[in-house]
Amino acid sequence: MPHKVLNGFKTAMLLGLLSAMLLLVGQWLGGTTGLLVAGVFALAMNGGAYFFSDKLALRAMHAREVSAAEAPRLHAIVAELAQRRNMPMPRVYVSPTMAPNAFATGRNPANAAVCCTEGILHLLDERELRGVLGHEISHVGNRDILIASVAAGLASMIMIIVNIAQLGALFGFGGSEDDDGPGFLEIMLLAILGPLAAGLIQAAISRSREFQADASGAEVTGDPLALASALRRIESGIAARPLAPSGQVAPASSMMIANPFSAGGVVRLFSTHPPTEERVARLEAMARTGQY
Repeated sequence: MPHKVLNGFKTAMLLGLLSAMLLLVGQWLGGTTGLLVAGVFALAMNGGAYFFSDKLALRAMHAREVSAAEAPRLHAIVAELAQRRNMPMPRVYVSPTMAPNAFATGRNPANAAVCCTEGILHLLDERELRGVLGHEISHVGNRDILIASVAAGLASMIMIIVNIAQLGALFGFGGSEDDDGPGFLEIMLLAILGPLAAGLIQAAISRSREFQADASGAEVTGDPLALASALRRIESGIAARPLAPSGQVAPASSMMIANPFSAGGVVRLFSTHPPTEERVARLEAMARTGQY
């Protein structure tokens, strides 16, 4: 079965699991009212993030829009790949940071932007850069900003319901032995495990979309080994020049082609990006079999 089909199926399964978790937690803790309250808050927060994600991410990276005259090579590659995907030409931005990375943002293909850092433009050759931009164009074409927003909305609803229940339990409004609702200890346990599980599922969805964009990017460029080579060089470049973790960079970090921070161990469970070695292995398998 092609990688794209498997990745799409995995994403659907994870979103379904997150939805089921939301329904179970909401019904158990707050019934229909709890679900409605959490839904209003989550939709408001994540709806805003969905519509303004491009501005937030570009501002976080101090990116500026560049014209075709300023960046002819970059514009030419983006225009070619967008045409191959039958998409409108995204706006093109460059971030002044020397940490090598790239990301795409925008709620749909008509409102999309592609951003490269100065570091990645200096690090990669044209073939590798084309592989990276094929990946980023695919994020836009695959509507991954929408999928990420849905996942974030579901996870946020779970966390809001749990937090409301936790506050109620702390101030004496939680369940008791005289009713069918959860007791204080059950709510406290769920306050720890609920957000943890939601975060793990949300991160797994993000990783599946990265695999999907790798496969779609390989298809649009016809050159999976170019992206594999780029990912290796980007990982080495990030190891030499990692971004400092901060709230300022957070809006863009999950959108980047590679994790911009140094991380390992247990942190990998919550990483929004799959391990580079696994992505490279999949891309090399695609090159051998021709199945994208």
